[in-house]
Amino acid sequence: MPDIVDTAMSAGTFSTLVTAITIAGLDTTLKSPGPFTVFAPSDDAFSKLPSGTVESLLEDILTLRKILEYHVVSGKVTASEVANLKTATTVGGEDLRIESSNGSVKVNDAQVVMPDVAADNGVIHVIDAVLLPGSVTL
Repeated sequence: MPDIVDTAMSAGTFSTLVTAITIAGLDTTLKSPGPFTVFAPSDDAFSKLPSGTVESLLEDILTLRKILEYHVVSGKVTASEVANLKTATTVGGEDLRIESSNGSVKVNDAQVVMPDVAADNGVIHVIDAVLLPGSVTL
């Protein structure tokens, strides 16, 4: 089974995320044994950001890395486990807020649109918005 980065690449809906991960130097980490849980914004999620935001982030590696680390939690946390959490601490050290109701899960203000995409070193939960840590303003 492929790792998180290769799984995201082959899905075809995460080209912006994979580019950002590679530029920020997180690809090596996310190819390591882990395990990791990634709340992965789709290309559609990135397209909701204000015009020019993605391009400027790709040039600001420090901020880009903070944002990407805010999407990653250590350990493999399946959708059923996520649904029972109120918060999850990211590898960047900040907490995500988790709300679960009527079978749907929100992470901060992002909806999980496809849970439990399996990878060799963890799991991906596809979300419909880019998460921004409190330490970052766009």
